[in-house]
Amino acid sequence: MTFSKELQKLKEYKCDSRCVLSVYLNTNAADPEQQNGAWRIHLKTGLKRIHEYLEASNDEKELKAYKKLRDKVTKEIETNQGDFNKGVVIFASEDPELWSVHYVQVQVKNSFHWEDHPVTEEMEYMLKAYPEAGIVLPSFGEVRILDTAMGFITGERSYGFDSGLDVWKENNRVKSSLQTGTGEGNSDGLDQRLKENLQRFYKEMGVIVERIRKERDWKELYVVGEAEHANSFAKTLRTKPNNSIYKNLINVQADKVLHQVFEK
Repeated sequence: MTFSKELQKLKEYKCDSRCVLSVYLNTNAADPEQQNGAWRIHLKTGLKRIHEYLEASNDEKELKAYKKLRDKVTKEIETNQGDFNKGVVIFASEDPELWSVHYVQVQVKNSFHWEDHPVTEEMEYMLKAYPEAGIVLPSFGEVRILDTAMGFITGERSYGFDSGLDVWKENNRVKSSLQTGTGEGNSDGLDQRLKENLQRFYKEMGVIVERIRKERDWKELYVVGEAEHANSFAKTLRTKPNNSIYKNLINVQADKVLHQVFEK
């Protein structure tokens, strides 16, 4: 499910009384205010304030439901602190059941909410700033495709081109992959037939990219590669890319490619 679709489902969620715990937690180790595990203090303080408010309300049933979710959220965050990026966003409820966890690569402002619905405004702002987007890296031997949202790699695939056999096949890549591709070749001096084969390969990949764009509901698309390859590939697309970036990043780690595209 895409972030946009999940966000829409969250916005439609509603319970009869307050039953949803929404947590936004800044876990960015590069933030000067987050040194020495400051997230633990913010988490404890934010959850304690809600607990004190509910104690004062004298609603035992609501307090019991909150305690259960508070403990579940705390355990989730503490267990997965090794997977921290810049922030954690969690929406949780028992009845009806809701458990939506996101370790995001986007700056998060600490906030904690106990309402009858998920508090999604900050999530909506984050998705608007870092929408679902595709990054395509064309080269002589490979076309690499990154599926991204919220400043995070949600999927990756690669298609290699065998110039000798004039065929292509999908390679295996993993999310946030550390693997490298087939490498950047030099197309200068290629004979005309080889150039035509490469262009045909790009056209076929262009069709695949357009299909993925529709399936994943990309709001933006970026083409990254040496100028000759980037421009040739961009021409195969029905919709003009948001930007073409003339850098050879075919063998660069996915998260570093993301940084080059969005955080220049």
